[in-house]
Amino acid sequence: MMSGMQTHTPTLLIQKYSDGDSTALNELFELVYDELHSIAKKQRGRWNGAETINTVALIHETYLKLWKNQPNQIENKRHFLALASKAMRQILINYAERTASVKRGGEYQRAEDYDLDLIGDQKTAAELLEMDEVLKQFEKVNERQSKVFECRFFGGMTVEDTAFALDISPATVKRDWQAACNWIYEKLGN
Repeated sequence: MMSGMQTHTPTLLIQKYSDGDSTALNELFELVYDELHSIAKKQRGRWNGAETINTVALIHETYLKLWKNQPNQIENKRHFLALASKAMRQILINYAERTASVKRGGEYQRAEDYDLDLIGDQKTAAELLEMDEVLKQFEKVNERQSKVFECRFFGGMTVEDTAFALDISPATVKRDWQAACNWIYEKLGN
């Protein structure tokens, strides 16, 4: 670890990044790596504990996605984690689509050399695609509740972190989470 890294806080790094220092994103990523690892590991647990989602690959793909599509501004550490959650969702869905394409006889082409297998089986791919489709429908019904679901489900964020990231109260997060789960799981059950 770099000696200068020890004095940096997420807030300082976010400010440096917002001021145009793109290297601050690297340092921020290193600083929150353990949290991102925890989020990615939770993704694996979402799918019946199957070891079909490669945690390290998901973290690295998230970093690359954030680096390539650098947001204009990151407000705070929780906002960064919310962006990472959204990136993880998009990455997982992209891989699920590729996995499903192979099942249908399509040819799987790796887009980049760093491309790593994240989803190892067809069942997980199908579940991710179905979840994403239902979540897209729900975004049209209630955008805030869908963001709460995305932060909590895909990002593994706590009620408090979600409230802070979305600038709503913890009570609202709890209500939105319950409503979103009810709506989404009802649609998945049909």
